[in-house]
Amino acid sequence: MRLPSMSQPFLLAPIAECPPGPPGAQVRLAVLGARGVGKSAMIVRFLTKRFIGDYEPNTGEAGGGGAGAAGAPRPRLTALCSPGNLYSRLVHLEGDHVAVQIQDTPGCIQVQEDCVQVLDSLSRCVKWAEGFLLVYSITDYSSYQSVQPLYQHIRKVHPDARTPIIIVGNKADLLHARQVQAKEGLHLANELGSLFLEISTSDDSQGVCDVFQYLCKEVSKLQHAGNTDRRRSSIIPRPKSPNMQDLKRRFKQALTSKVK
Repeated sequence: MRLPSMSQPFLLAPIAECPPGPPGAQVRLAVLGARGVGKSAMIVRFLTKRFIGDYEPNTGEAGGGGAGAAGAPRPRLTALCSPGNLYSRLVHLEGDHVAVQIQDTPGCIQVQEDCVQVLDSLSRCVKWAEGFLLVYSITDYSSYQSVQPLYQHIRKVHPDARTPIIIVGNKADLLHARQVQAKEGLHLANELGSLFLEISTSDDSQGVCDVFQYLCKEVSKLQHAGNTDRRRSSIIPRPKSPNMQDLKRRFKQALTSKVK
């Protein structure tokens, strides 16, 4: 299945707060994970179909895979892929144009005894988003260990189990450096009740697009269900007067007496 063509991406300002928006007007996604797992490379791959191997925002984060590691230096992202940026574009989703916003989060995550410590900005991002990609690198076991506490952090903010969360094992092309087996990722996803898949951002743009496309659809379904529930709850039956039955009875008695 080919992903429909999309408009050109444009950069928005980083999120300062969690701005409320009209239900159904946009799909808000967040990509979370430890540093170096290729979060930004995934987003750029989805937005532009191009693979940006690595970049240096401040300290640098590795890209989505190992292709081109030996050879000419790869192009580097500048303002387009700075961590913490918000991206937006129109996506053709099942015949409709949907405004999709994707938050690229910094990799400032520390895992200690199954407890995740995140920046306040990252917590605001979790509150803002409606769908999540939890990304780890198959070449970095510590990044895999950060997935479960991140998942638990999301569920504290979004206790509704319908909030879509997809676990992604990135850099599947680097099999020689694998530290996390596919069965481990699958086991974790089954335990958490999430969808799981391994992808190679550097080798397979369609796989990356399919992940984001699926997440957009799941968020749209949830929005539609929420709108339906709100419409149903707004239809309140008109309360009857507590004396209505008595009035009906007295009126019937009066008619009966007149007939007699």
